[in-house]
Amino acid sequence: MTGLTPLAITTLMMPGTDARKVDEFLAGKQFPLTEGPNVTFVWRGDAEGVNLRHWIYGLETATALSRLPHTDLWFLTLDIPEGSRIEYKFEVLRNGKGEWIEDPRNPNRARDPFGANSVLQAVGYEAPDWSTKDDLARPGTIDQLVFDSPSLEGRRNVQMYLPARFRRSRQYPLVVVHDGKDYLNYASMKEVLDNLIHRLEIPDVIVAFTDSPDRLREYANDEAHARFLTEELVPDLAARFPLYDRPQARCLMGASFGAVASFSTACRYPGFWGRLLLQSGSFAFTDIGKRNRRGPLFDRVVEFMNRYRNEPVAVSERIFVSCGVYESLIYENRSMVPLLDATGMQVRFVEARDGHNWENWRDRLREGLSWVFPGPLMFVYE
Repeated sequence: MTGLTPLAITTLMMPGTDARKVDEFLAGKQFPLTEGPNVTFVWRGDAEGVNLRHWIYGLETATALSRLPHTDLWFLTLDIPEGSRIEYKFEVLRNGKGEWIEDPRNPNRARDPFGANSVLQAVGYEAPDWSTKDDLARPGTIDQLVFDSPSLEGRRNVQMYLPARFRRSRQYPLVVVHDGKDYLNYASMKEVLDNLIHRLEIPDVIVAFTDSPDRLREYANDEAHARFLTEELVPDLAARFPLYDRPQARCLMGASFGAVASFSTACRYPGFWGRLLLQSGSFAFTDIGKRNRRGPLFDRVVEFMNRYRNEPVAVSERIFVSCGVYESLIYENRSMVPLLDATGMQVRFVEARDGHNWENWRDRLREGLSWVFPGPLMFVYE
């Protein structure tokens, strides 16, 4: 990505530009302004400086906007690859302090547990229609269950999704989701399930949305957490719901540390979880030495990953892996794919021009879910 000056801004650099001409330039346009591969970010107001703050690994996290001479208009033009989706904020500098704000001229927003970001949707990117409510799709239901877990020494709430056509006389595959509330709140997973089931792209499934009050510990290859999922949660659900009792009908999934928890649980119980869906996994490892560049929170992950990389074995049958090319974790996820494939497991890997965020993970759900549990319209004969 390189700094450029777009034609539209160049015309404003002519002598005599005033507030009226800036108003005329801004009127009726959608921002960020797209001219082919060039994307121009614009902010207007008095400031000592304005920075574009983004989450694209490999680029400076703060890129300065330029001020149009004799105006209060600030701009920055970048060459953005086609199909990109980028979350960002503006950092407005006043009195030596910076305030991070959303782009007031861009209506596109993405929410996450920390708030909201503005979203650049570059040429070629479209939010999937299967991620929003479809009035033709019969909605499934979500009920909350409470589990007493001896392994975790306390109670855990689990939100259970049942498909619209749920019948006690049938049997169903099971998906267990880490960070379940976030998948529901920020990745539209209920709407995705309703739509994909309606479109026959996945079968009717039962989904358990789990959460952890201490995810950075419990998701980092924790033996008690793996035991809870495999020896406590699944048998309890099998007693309550008509589930298929075979590995091919059990899927464990998660994003970031949730992907680590999914994979490490499958490693502790090889052959039990026949399907894995791993998104932007925090699969940190060290090639040389034991020093962990990501900090102490990753120590247990690095220890686990180094051990697995030294002796890779098949722990599941079919694995879907996805990651954004703008994430710092893209190297680790790319490195995982040939390792997993060499064990004989079926692996599908998908990259996207996106970052480490919930809408990236949402946008990969159709590919991931239909790979681990293909519906009648998604079978592929090889």
